[in-house]
Formats: sequence, C-alpha cells, structure tokens
Amino acid sequence: MTFKRIAVIGAGTMGSGIAGQIANAGQKVLLLDLTTQATDYALERLQKSEPAPLHQRGNVDLIETGTIEADFDKLAECDWIVEAVVERLDIKRDLYKRLDAVISDDCIVTSNTSTIPIKLLVAEMPLAFRQRFAITHYFNPVRYMRLLELVRGADTRADVMERLSRYNDEILGKGVVPCNDTPGFLGNRVGVFALQVGMDEAFKQGLCIEHADALMGRPMGIPKTGVFGLYDMIGVDLMSDVVDTLGDILPENDVFHAVGRSNNPANALIDRMIFEGFTGLKSGKGGFYREDQALDLTSGALRPRITELPALAQKAANAQQDGLETLPMMIEGAEPHHQYCRNFLGRVLAYAAALIPDVTGTPQDIDDAMKMGFNWIRGPFEMIDALGADVVIKLAQDAGCTIPQALQTSADHGPFYQVQEGTLMVRNFDQTASQLKPVQLPDGTERFSLTRRTLTPIASNRAASLWSLPGGLRLVEFHSKANALTGESMAIVRQAAEDHGTGILIHNDAQHFSAGVDLNRFADFIAREAWGEMDAFLNDFQQAVAALKYCPVPVVGAPSGLSLGGGFEVLLHCDRLLTHANSVLGLVESGVGVVPGGGGVKTTYQRWFEATGDAETAAWETWMQIGYGKTGESPEQATKLRYFRPGHDETVMNRDKLITRASAMIRDMAPGYTPPEPPKMTLPGQAIFAKMDAFMADGLAKGWFKPHNKTTAMEIATIVVNTSSDAPLEVTEQDMFDRERAAFLRLAKTPETKGWINAMLSGAAIE
Repeated sequence: MTFKRIAVIGAGTMGSGIAGQIANAGQKVLLLDLTTQATDYALERLQKSEPAPLHQRGNVDLIETGTIEADFDKLAECDWIVEAVVERLDIKRDLYKRLDAVISDDCIVTSNTSTIPIKLLVAEMPLAFRQRFAITHYFNPVRYMRLLELVRGADTRADVMERLSRYNDEILGKGVVPCNDTPGFLGNRVGVFALQVGMDEAFKQGLCIEHADALMGRPMGIPKTGVFGLYDMIGVDLMSDVVDTLGDILPENDVFHAVGRSNNPANALIDRMIFEGFTGLKSGKGGFYREDQALDLTSGALRPRITELPALAQKAANAQQDGLETLPMMIEGAEPHHQYCRNFLGRVLAYAAALIPDVTGTPQDIDDAMKMGFNWIRGPFEMIDALGADVVIKLAQDAGCTIPQALQTSADHGPFYQVQEGTLMVRNFDQTASQLKPVQLPDGTERFSLTRRTLTPIASNRAASLWSLPGGLRLVEFHSKANALTGESMAIVRQAAEDHGTGILIHNDAQHFSAGVDLNRFADFIAREAWGEMDAFLNDFQQAVAALKYCPVPVVGAPSGLSLGGGFEVLLHCDRLLTHANSVLGLVESGVGVVPGGGGVKTTYQRWFEATGDAETAAWETWMQIGYGKTGESPEQATKLRYFRPGHDETVMNRDKLITRASAMIRDMAPGYTPPEPPKMTLPGQAIFAKMDAFMADGLAKGWFKPHNKTTAMEIATIVVNTSSDAPLEVTEQDMFDRERAAFLRLAKTPETKGWINAMLSGAAIE
C-alpha cells in the first residue's frame, strides 16, 4: 500500500524530518516552503544533524524542493500531501482552501499538528475535502521515534484511514496508534502531564533536579533524562509553548491545569531561563543542567552538579540488575523521595486512566503511545498492573485525585492485561462497560515484550532467556541492564546451540539490542589481576559464538538500536542478519583500550579477505576499521564496513516486523540447510606492520591520537598481521580466536586500559 506522489508543505524540523523518512523508504517526495532559503536549510539540516535523520546522505537526492508560490501547481500531481506549517489555525485554514482548488479528487491531505483538533482545522472546508482529511502526528526526530498518532475526523472515510495506516506501518516503519479527535491526542497529553507532575512534585518535596530525574527515570521505566533532563533535551522554550497550548485547548475541568503554566511553581524560573537564552542543549548554554553545574529549584542559583544517586534510586538500580520489579519499592516509605514517587505515580496513572473511554477505549493505545512516543519501558496501564489497581487507587487518593471508573473497574475485575488460553488480552471500554479482547497489532507485526507474557522459558537467568516459538523455533533474549553480556548471557547462547529446535532467532524488544560485554566484569578481573579468569571468560565467549555459528540449523540475528562490541560479535556469527533500519552496528572496543575478543577481528578480517582476495588490503581495512571503532549507523553505512551484506542480510523499516520476517527467513533456509565451512584465511607478512606503526607515529606527532591509542592499534595489528615473518601465514579460525585473546590480555594488563575502563564506568572523561 503505497502512494505514487507525496508532498510535504513546511520545511521546518518536523516537515523536513517527515520528508527525510519518506526518502529513507526509497520514495521521492516534494518539499515546499515559503522560500528557497528555508528548503535549502532543511536539506542541509538533514545531512548534518545528529543523530542523522537520513540512513545515508545520498537519500537527500530523493527530495525535490520548491516554494509554495512558484511550485504550488505541482501539488495537483500528488495523492498525499502532509501539512507541517506553523501551529496557527488561520494559516492552516488558508492553506487548505488553496489546496482544495488545485488537488485531485482522490488526494489525501493530513496535518502534522500536535494539538489542534480536526473539527477546528477543517470547519470551513467542503465535505469532499473533510472526507479525505486526517491528522498524521509524527514525533521528533521522525526517523527514530516510532509513534504515529493517526487521528480520524467525524467525516474521514474508513478507506483513507486504512491507506494511511498501512503505508506508515509497512513503508515508513511507524507504530500507528489510532486516536480520537480530542485535544492533545494521546502521547503529548499523558507525556507532558507526567513531566509537569514530576516538576511540581520536585518543588513540593524539596528535591534537587538530579534526584528527581534519577527517581523518575530508569527506576520507573522512564528514560534516564527524567523531567528536567528531558526539558533540556526538547528545549525549555518549546516545552513552555507546548504546555501553554495544551492549557489553551484542554477542557476547564481537566486536571492538567493544576500543573499548567499558571500553576507551575517553576513558572518564574522557566521564564527567566528563556529570557536569558538558557533553553537547553540546543542553545549551547544549557538549561536546568549546565556543564558541571545545575539549577537550585528554591533559589534559582547555580550550584555544583550532584552526581551521587539517591539511595532509593541506587536500591532500584540494584534490583533491576537482578531482574526484580522496582515500582513497589519506590513507594514503600514516607520519606521525601518515597513521597515524590508515590505522588508522581498516583497522579500520572490516575490521569491516564481518566482518559478511558472518552479519548480511547483501550488502554493499549495509551500504553503504545507512551512506549513508542516517549520511550517508556512500560505504559501507564502496564504500570498499574505491576503495582495493583488497589495500590494505585490508594496512591491517587493520597495525592488528592478523583478515582476514574476504569481504575476502579480493574480493582473490581482484575488487571488490564490478562493471559487467557495462551492469548494476551486487554480490557476494552465503552461508555457503559468493559470486556477483555485480544491485544491488537497490525498484520505481520509482533512485539516480543507482549509475546513473552504468554510463554514459559526453556531456560532463564538474570541476564538472558531461551524461549520456544511456534514451529519449533528458539529465541535467545538478552535482558540484563543495557543488555550488557555476561557469562550468564553466553551460557544461554550455548544452551540454544544445543537445544536448537528448527532454528534460532537472536532478538530482544529493548530499545537497544546490546551495548557489548559488561565492563564491570573486566574491571573486576583487572583489579584482582585475575588474568586466567579473564582468559577463560573470553574463551567461553568465543566457543559460545562458534557453537552458534556451526549449529545444524539456521541462525538469524534480528537486532534494533545499538548492537556494539560483544553484542555485535554474537550477531557476526549468525547465518544472516535482519536489522531494523535504525540499527547501529560496530566494534567499539578500542575506545576503552582493548580489542574485540569474541571473534570480531576474526570475522571482520575474514569478510575483507573474501571480498578482496588480498591479505594486505584485508589487514589494513580491518585494522583501520576496528582501530577507529567505526560503526554503521544504518544498514547502508554498515555495508561499507562489511558488517551488513546486501543480498544476504536484510533490513526492515518497522522494528515490530523483525520476529515475523526473521522467522520466515529461518523457514526458507531450513530445507537442506548445512552449517558453513570453517574459513581459510591468510595473514600478510610483517612489512605492513611497519606501515601501520608509521601511520600511528605520524598521527601521534600531529596530535590526532593519545599514546595509548597507538598501543591499542598495534595490538590490533598483531591479530591481522604475521609479525614474525615477511611471509604470508595461513591461519585457522581458532588461531584468530587465540590471537584476539592474547592481544586483549596484553592490553588489559596496562595501567592505561585500566584507567580508561574505570573512567567509562564512572562517566568520567577518558584521559
């Protein structure tokens, strides 16, 4: 389900981001604004912004630009037009009237508005236009934020909604959440309210901003930015505008007004910050946080930043490491930190429940909106289930909230989500009653975080689990903190290689697949000088990925987000990869003064050697790539590094399609499958080693590198070069494993590597 010709009107941050994502999907798009300067700047921003809005810079060539005055007639050729102009009702209405005069009878028009209801946008438009009009509210940055709120008007045709839903799901890779035409829709209404409550309670409980963010962040399953950090990230001025807008459009009886601009205790402080230009990260000056300083909420003065976690947050972090539920411990006490958590959860969860059924009939829509639009680990109703509705009612009552009927229904009749006969059900509501219905996802999509709730693992520990899927498939899931790999992780990998079923899928539904091996483990080895234990750990890792590689059934790695270091080494030993379009792949170990020790150097060299047939070229490319810790921030970029193999590996735009497509790949490979043959590799003689040494010496002299960068680089060289002779050297896969371990151990024994690892763990700068 695609469109032949798409246009975006408005080349600001959102408009250019939408156009960029259409280009990422490989489709041409017309981008219009008032001036060529605006569109030129938009294209420049698409190519230079970080994180990158485009999968590769060349995608900008798919974007045709023009001006609204000179190129308006081109819109007659379009079958979908996205309006992303300034949030002023009069300007939008004037544009729609102009569009109605030129567009075809089957052209769909949508607005990216975040706040203005459809009934206001198209109040002056004829029925035929209203029938082809909807709101497609993307979240910023468009490439990375999964959520699309799709809002239907009273007159919008069902086929229009279906076409928009399928295109955004299948082509643009969005998680589509249908929304009623109500102020603020779903994501912003709950998300902004949560931020305002977090700020309000910080003032009331006398918390510093660092402690408020630490408590509201990861322990609650909310991004670590918390409230004040997220204000700085989004922009203090932009957040102020959003809060004002919501305050203008929400009904007078909405409890949002209790934390809106007029009642926000931080109001005067925010106004001063905006006036002085301290609007967050984009300002270059900071906002609530400024380099090593932070604002005191009481006085408004700057003070040294507090880096030590509050005891409650540390307790929760330790519990998370052990796979324990953290929400109950956050509310068990009456100290200011406990009270902050109690009131925050009581107010926010009650507010979310109060939106049922007027804003949406199913809690799943709100949960999906918060997970995909604000990166919450769990949605509000999943959090209610974790605490228990009775507990949440008590929290809400203590915070002075009215108890919504949906929350009382859960207390009387059971959780919002329930498993019945192997199917995950969710409570749905209308104006008079509720009933359990199966959780709904678009065709071809699956989220393992939901599927997991209906399964019992074959094996599990605090770092990883092995699951059985339909058709005899096995799924290896990493679920430690940041999915950092440990010995327990690799034990599950080894077990999967033995209990392999009909095929193995390596996947998890976390924001990031894996940040690599747990550095705390290496720091402990180094502190104790336990070199034998370190060598054994690395060898166990190597043998686990080798067992995966030579398993008698197909193995497919299906990552999303970051797949770095040891996490990517696991993927390198899969038969094929199915990556999400935003996956970042790479070996970054040199950044902490070590080398990849789990077959990363070996496999990278093998791929360059097989591709070029030249040992010196393979050695140099591998050495440069791993020495610089290069990553591919999209499959297209990873292709240049041989980390992604077009025609062999595949990619999907929608991460919710990873399991479905990966399972199909395994089924396609299974008939007649045989494991790969062990590779035959030849290393070049030592002459190239001298070239590598000279390159590093020159860079050191020019100030490009630190001395330990040179030490690390030359250890990488010992893996890919025959340093003992000018003659080429034939090596086996095990030889390369051994070389990796030896180089890793030599570096681990240096004081510089010890210092770099400890700096990384503490968040300090690497000297």
